Amino acid sequence: MNRVYLDHNATTGVAPEVLEAMLPYLSGEYGNAASIHTFGQKARAAVETAREQVAALIGARAQEIVFASGGTEADNHAIFGVVALDASSASRPHVITSSIEHEAVLNTCQALEKQGVDVTYLSVDADGRVQPDDLRRTVRKETVLITIMHANNELGTLQPMDEIGRIAGEADVPFHTDAVQSAGKLPIDVNALGVDLLALSGHKFYAPKGIGALYIRGGTRLRQLLYGGHHQRGFRPGTENVPGIVGLGKAAELARQALAQDAIRISALRDRLEHELITRVRHSRVNAAHAPRTPNTANITFHGIEGEALVIALDLKGLACSSGAACSSGAVEPSHVLTAIGLPAEEARASLRFSLGRHTTTSEIDFALRIVPATVNQLRELSPTYRREAAAHSED
Repeated sequence: MNRVYLDHNATTGVAPEVLEAMLPYLSGEYGNAASIHTFGQKARAAVETAREQVAALIGARAQEIVFASGGTEADNHAIFGVVALDASSASRPHVITSSIEHEAVLNTCQALEKQGVDVTYLSVDADGRVQPDDLRRTVRKETVLITIMHANNELGTLQPMDEIGRIAGEADVPFHTDAVQSAGKLPIDVNALGVDLLALSGHKFYAPKGIGALYIRGGTRLRQLLYGGHHQRGFRPGTENVPGIVGLGKAAELARQALAQDAIRISALRDRLEHELITRVRHSRVNAAHAPRTPNTANITFHGIEGEALVIALDLKGLACSSGAACSSGAVEPSHVLTAIGLPAEEARASLRFSLGRHTTTSEIDFALRIVPATVNQLRELSPTYRREAAAHSED
């Protein structure tokens, strides 16, 4: 069976060049990067090269990059690390985030609330964007952190980062962003964004799972979460994952070289997929269609179906996509992102995410355009609710 993968926001395959770069450090070059002998220094050199490659991807300095196990750890370190500095303050610390963050941020903020921290969850508009004026009104003297994601994992929506960064800078409040879905897909300059902390994850742009990084702007005060040796300037003790770090560095280098051309090609395929699907499938809609988005992400509501059922039916026919965030697969509740932009629960459950990748082809999009409309119609035929509503609309 021909199989097509349109779930690149969940994960990507390891690029051949990345695997090739990693292999020596999985065999002969096995030294500990903290050792001072030749074996260790070869590993140390590879780690520092990767640090420079990751820094170059986001316009940072190499010494501002700390390697982590992935985006979740990086987000946790940034949020807990900043807030912990104010734990002994007489006033109740205040954190500002958005209602559509990934669980790596939302659940961290909820954990902070249980510890007595005050958290504001900013609402978003119908396209999933935070309004800067809302943020400005929410900042107060007790605010110790602003954490707003760069690109949403379900919609692809980009936040007005320059304005958020400006507000944070004027208030002298540290600004953290979860850039897991934008790093490697869009040009990023941490200075232009105005961020002090930025999390990224390698497996979202063709590096292996289990490796990520946290950018920490020079001078940013951050408490360490783990205790052990003095690795990575004490920010993240523990023996470095040299093969993973090398893979992340190589993936960052490849992404930086291909960003512009990939964005043009992939966005053209994504736009065609969206246009044709809403043309061929009645009662369908692209969510966040009017917002600036990552070039690869399409979120579409197919009224009258259950998204999970559609995902399974499409998979049986050879197409992999998603009904939401991979971390929430199997969740009974509708997507918190889609309900936050105003979709009723039944429409949120009827929405699918298609996320394209570097190797997505025109023929793969053609395949999706053949089977998605047919499968939606098959499921609608089995839905008495949809048939009743369709009949009512035809009588109006």
